[in-house]
Amino acid sequence: MPRMNRVDNRNFSIKQLLEISACTNCRICAEVCPAVSASLDGELSAIHRIKGLNRILKSRIGLFRKLLRGRGLSDEMLKHFSETVFRCTLCGNCQEICPVGIHLRDLWLSLRQDMVHSGFYPKKIDRVRDNLEESHNVFAEDNEERADWVEDIREAPEHGYIKDKAEIVYFTGCVAAYFPLAQKIPIALAQILDRSGVDFTLLGEDEWCCGFPLFGAGLGDHFQQFVDHNLGAIRKKGAKEVVFACPSCYQVWRDYYPDEFAISHASQFLLGLVKENRIPFKNLPLTVTYHDPCDLGRGAKVFDPPRELIQSIPGVKLVELPNNREKCNCCGGGGNLEMIDKKLSSEIARQKIEEVIGTGAQAVVTSCQQCVRTMLTHVKRNKVPIEVMDITQLIHRALGD
Repeated sequence: MPRMNRVDNRNFSIKQLLEISACTNCRICAEVCPAVSASLDGELSAIHRIKGLNRILKSRIGLFRKLLRGRGLSDEMLKHFSETVFRCTLCGNCQEICPVGIHLRDLWLSLRQDMVHSGFYPKKIDRVRDNLEESHNVFAEDNEERADWVEDIREAPEHGYIKDKAEIVYFTGCVAAYFPLAQKIPIALAQILDRSGVDFTLLGEDEWCCGFPLFGAGLGDHFQQFVDHNLGAIRKKGAKEVVFACPSCYQVWRDYYPDEFAISHASQFLLGLVKENRIPFKNLPLTVTYHDPCDLGRGAKVFDPPRELIQSIPGVKLVELPNNREKCNCCGGGGNLEMIDKKLSSEIARQKIEEVIGTGAQAVVTSCQQCVRTMLTHVKRNKVPIEVMDITQLIHRALGD
């Protein structure tokens, strides 16, 4: 990617530039950062990032640029700084805890875009752009195979849940569509919807990535084509509502797509079906704890529906994590971190599972395929005796006759 003019702060809004100056250096953000606690590297903290960003911004202003001459920002310094910028899960815990209300998560997204425009970013980021442009999914898989997971459903209908018209579109998302550890989630949700008599359809190969990975990679310039395509695909179905099991898909539609369709996360939609007595339950004796996904919890403020859904199942006991709801610790799977620093992502997952084990629960339930994938990978590799599942899988297990 060609390097652009660094003397340009256009990637930041005026509000963001003002917010940066409001930082009081209290360091509370560092105390709650999962990357800092897992790596013991203070350079990954929000306060360090703001200090570095301040220096970059000032170096682009004429007067400060003259003052910094001779000891300004070298390419080596910018390269090192960019590496700390991308070693972040974008969990938003720093934003949640910030006493002066700086919108830090949005700031990190703008900062990543600035680093890309400046030419200082991990080159693995190019893979995200190339995969999405060429294959329309983050894994560079054949997009015609996006709904192949339906083949693993016993007695699936002939149409494979891909109809010409339907009231509801289930937007699967890239991870659940292609990654084996996560494919049980769409299988479970499709069967629950079918059992409940919901008129729904998949988009199949007409579903493109929601575009969220582009923001996390600092590639927001490429986003609009995905919006336009997905909206057009849903219009063709004549649908009124779009349901997501992926919190990142849900959040990006909520925040960046036009308000054309009703949208809901699977936990919200399924709770509505339960209240309408459309999902029959059997008794399921199981003690679980609930992990709030960062994008669904802190990002979209959806905390109660998943808990109400869990507590609606007879026999299931819910015990809360010490850090829950707004304070829930990240699983390590966000912000493209696994691609940039796999070891750090794994260490964050380890800390998360240790917290889960401390509750005494038999299973940890979440509402995110990426959280399932990250935590389940750690559990399997380390033979940890605890079950990891998505809330759709829990509901599916509890289905009665």
